[in-house]
Amino acid sequence: MKRECLECGSEVIGRIDKKFCNDYCRNIYNNKVNPASKQLIRNVNNRLRKNYRVLDSFQLKDGKTKTTGTRLIDKGFDFNYVTNLYTTKKGTTYYFLYDLGYLPLDNDYYMIVKRE
Repeated sequence: MKRECLECGSEVIGRIDKKFCNDYCRNIYNNKVNPASKQLIRNVNNRLRKNYRVLDSFQLKDGKTKTTGTRLIDKGFDFNYVTNLYTTKKGTTYYFLYDLGYLPLDNDYYMIVKRE
């Protein structure tokens, strides 16, 4: 049975589950299936990933450390993107990116924490 490339229709040679004749056709097809309307999701995920890498770049002692907001911004951190908030019984709000978070302190300081 002859199999055809989902993008260009040419014959597909190789594994039985192969759908495309080459990487170019696979990329063209997937770009059509995932149009620019999903670009927003991609951009938000990239921003969250960047923020996580910035927080992860700090050495934690006993699961926490302190830094300044200026230093976070210099590394490319964007305070508008977090995955969840945690409010303690005392009313303190921690901003988290998955398992890493930060707590705004006084004088432009932030405590970075890791949730266990």
